[in-house]
Amino acid sequence: MKSKLTSIFIAGCLLSLNSLHAQHEASGDKKMEWFDQAKLGIFIHWGIYSVEGISESWSFFNNYISHENYMKQLNGFSAPHYKPEDWVKLIKESGAKYAVITTKHHDGVSLWDSKAENAITIPMNSAAKKDVLTPFITELKKYGLKTGLYYSLPDWSHPYYDINTRTKKRYEIRNDPERWKNYITYYQNQLNELSNQYKPDLVWFDGDWEHTSKEWQAPQTLENLKKSNPDIIINSRLNHHGDYETPEQGIPVVRPQSKYWELCYTMNDSWGYQPFDNHYKTSNMIIRTLADVISMGGNLLLDIGPKADGTIPDEQIQILKSLGRWTSKHQEAVYGTRRGLPFENYKGKSAISGTNKSVFLYLEEAKDFDKIYGILSPPVSAKILGNDNAQVNFELNDTTLSLHFSNVKFDQDVTVVQLKFDDPPVLLSNFPKEKHSLDQLMENKDAKPAIYDMANALHDGNNLFDHSGLTSDGMEMKIKTTSKTNPEIINWISKHAEALYETGKGLPDGHYSGRSTLSKDRQTLYLFVEGALTGPIALKGIKNGISRIRIVGEGSMISHDIYNKLYWSDRPGIIYIDVPKERLDKNMTVIAVLLDKPIELYREKVGAIESNL
Repeated sequence: MKSKLTSIFIAGCLLSLNSLHAQHEASGDKKMEWFDQAKLGIFIHWGIYSVEGISESWSFFNNYISHENYMKQLNGFSAPHYKPEDWVKLIKESGAKYAVITTKHHDGVSLWDSKAENAITIPMNSAAKKDVLTPFITELKKYGLKTGLYYSLPDWSHPYYDINTRTKKRYEIRNDPERWKNYITYYQNQLNELSNQYKPDLVWFDGDWEHTSKEWQAPQTLENLKKSNPDIIINSRLNHHGDYETPEQGIPVVRPQSKYWELCYTMNDSWGYQPFDNHYKTSNMIIRTLADVISMGGNLLLDIGPKADGTIPDEQIQILKSLGRWTSKHQEAVYGTRRGLPFENYKGKSAISGTNKSVFLYLEEAKDFDKIYGILSPPVSAKILGNDNAQVNFELNDTTLSLHFSNVKFDQDVTVVQLKFDDPPVLLSNFPKEKHSLDQLMENKDAKPAIYDMANALHDGNNLFDHSGLTSDGMEMKIKTTSKTNPEIINWISKHAEALYETGKGLPDGHYSGRSTLSKDRQTLYLFVEGALTGPIALKGIKNGISRIRIVGEGSMISHDIYNKLYWSDRPGIIYIDVPKERLDKNMTVIAVLLDKPIELYREKVGAIESNL
């Protein structure tokens, strides 16, 4: 055993969780600690656009409505049922540690009583006739939540700003530099008001793409904010002068390169309240999105869009309450965690505690067992969070840690397994893969782990069925069998032959939280589904169109839905595939996704949305 481990040490690259996160610790800023540990924030888009339920600012910018008619919504913004304490209680109940509210969107309407020149404000110009920002910030601070203020650098309504709509420009800066200078004074005065009055922990800029850093005077703006709060946190939308990245809508496939990042994300397809947008993600999808973001070491900034009367739509309330149920149950696995295990070591979502001595596995299905590969350290204990009666048995064989679950009441959304170690566990990269012969696997008395190992080998590009006698349709197979061959395994192979016959390496990390393989022509994607899913399968970063999806071995066509696909962008949406529970295979289900052409993957950086024509 010692000599074998020695050879593994030589063949593999040792990586402890301490070293995995050493760069994070060494370069981490003290001021970023609360943000890094928060993991969940709530975004609030509230403004006059909620009166008619139209796109915030963009609706007049794109000439879908005239600017005059857009601004008439001021007369309908009365907020008679606005109760900021109720908002904050709900935000806190969700498990969020901070909130970011739109103090002024691109339309130029300010929620507070701004005294800046030519400012349009809710207290002075709307039917509400009151400052709606101050009481909300007061409640945030009262309940111990961090304060984030969204501020749009552009103001398409302001006479000093150069741009009015997509087709109308007021002036060219080079021809009227004094007018632009007046606009800079205007927006910096507003930021001074916000900074001095509310002492925000974070300022969330937007719209920086319309001008250069020099034109915005971004460095001076940042220095001014620091005068009031030296520890102010700024997002990346001040022409890259900020502290963290803000990918928008699309969950990244590849983890952002920044030390700190935050996904800003809607519950349906809209930021502000739109009564006819019923394309809501389920609570299950949102909770799994949070687990996905945590697994990649980021924060989720989840958006709500209150109505003009000050109430929050019921669908959004329900999602926040569901989030609260899950975060309160799994606090250890949420706050203060860091990005999880590399995909090569664990084919699922995971996170690591701040001490590096706990690993959290996020299970999106009910199943009997799981495996971590390329690990040298056995845990000292394993448990299911929030489930004291559950049993997790484990064994480390060479560099594979096998976990066996019994008496588990799986969470309705995401079950969390906690593995504790005396010291940060040591992982291997480029570790030797488990080697199984097809004959050995077929003789396993327990079909489920044998089929699991087959799927794992296929995903890694090791097709055990090559030259085995398997046929493309599973009929008239000539696979060699013995008296020890498990007939249940042979039956599964025959049923799922098309996913095993001449298929190749599966999807790289980030696209699917599990194992997969591709047909020889790379036009059919096969997804291996373990256990009983808590919700639909999620696929990210697939550029292709989908021709059809079916359950392998029985021909059942199944439905899918796509979320966060922006029609003006080449960025693909998230594909959710519903698999009927009554059609799940007891050993492993295989889903065939037929694409319109050989697979094309999107692995680019997900950034800000700079247009929504």
